[in-house]
Amino acid sequence: MVYLFIGQDSLSKDTQIKKIKQEFLKPGLEQFNFDLLYARDLTLKALQERVLCLPFKSPKRVILVREAQALKEELKGFIQDFSCRPNKDIVLILDMDRQDARDKFPSRLHRDTKIFHIKETVPADAFTLSRQIALKKPAYALRILSQLLSKGERPERILGGLRYAWEKDNSPALARKRKLKLLLNCDIEIKTGKLKPVFALEKLVVSLCGPG
Repeated sequence: MVYLFIGQDSLSKDTQIKKIKQEFLKPGLEQFNFDLLYARDLTLKALQERVLCLPFKSPKRVILVREAQALKEELKGFIQDFSCRPNKDIVLILDMDRQDARDKFPSRLHRDTKIFHIKETVPADAFTLSRQIALKKPAYALRILSQLLSKGERPERILGGLRYAWEKDNSPALARKRKLKLLLNCDIEIKTGKLKPVFALEKLVVSLCGPG
């Protein structure tokens, strides 16, 4: 039984891993039936030794390999073979922060391997919004904006946060001037009631993510 977690949201991954441990490890005996290993320092012999250990008064042994993106090729080969051979005693969990697009290791695992792609939870704040705007990602920026507004963040605080972020920006002077002009126009549209705050902010985000 093999689980593979891919993603940088450590909290979400640890929550899922905890559920697996609770399912397969007998309470009070975790220290005897759980191994935490790190791929960077892991040798083939060390992993093989852990796999050969039998559970102690528990349904399973659980082996967790952190930083699995750093696994050596011989270890990947061993784990690939392991995933294809049923083992009633061992649950192997691989924790991978990221997957190199050129690395075919996950696709070579047995089809019964449970693979979870954990999306990173990005904090919703003005600085995150500013970064998504700088990356020209309007859909993502609008999602962050929606989260800010749903949390009750006031439009003037959002504009203030953007202004503060841009004051520390190293972009060319012309680009900074354009940003501040669009921000000022948005502020005026909100204060004069020309547009509802949500529409004015959405217009601002889309304009900032456009050419220029």
